[in-house]
Amino acid sequence: MVENVIWPAALDARLSRSEGRRVSLEMAVPEPTVDEIAEAVQQVGYDAVIEREKTYPREHEPRGRVLVKNADDAGKSDLLQAVAAYVGALRG
Repeated sequence: MVENVIWPAALDARLSRSEGRRVSLEMAVPEPTVDEIAEAVQQVGYDAVIEREKTYPREHEPRGRVLVKNADDAGKSDLLQAVAAYVGALRG
């Protein structure tokens, strides 16, 4: 069983690539929450587990992270792009 981890920093438009953003600036959203990310992961078709107390290594404030269960068939970058698109759609 493969678990992918999605940190909010990976989708955050306020951050640079060197600060942890993993998607293009066009797909990124400002200050994504773990709740938005988890909802988007479920929309894409995977199970999501939220861990709120976790802190991204390059940040000081805990924003949490989302564990994506059973995402064996998707590469990390494809998964991040799909989740980023859904988070953007959720915000309208």
